[in-house]
Amino acid sequence: MSPQDDANQKAPGEDFGRKLNEEIGEAARKLEQESERVIAYLNREVVPAIRDHSSKALRTAAEQLNRLAEYMDQNRSK
Repeated sequence: MSPQDDANQKAPGEDFGRKLNEEIGEAARKLEQESERVIAYLNREVVPAIRDHSSKALRTAAEQLNRLAEYMDQNRSK
């Protein structure tokens, strides 16, 4: 075997390492794409719904506080 043959010969596991690296890279790309889809969905669907329900919750709380204030005002003079 000549020194040139040694240089052309692949180390054991080199193909496995290259294939594993490619698969990990592909998985990372898919994960990044899926993350972008999830973020877009959250921004498009979830955030507006939370804002809508949050404002409704604040209005309900404000109504309850207003009733409590009226009750306290009416019972203060007694």
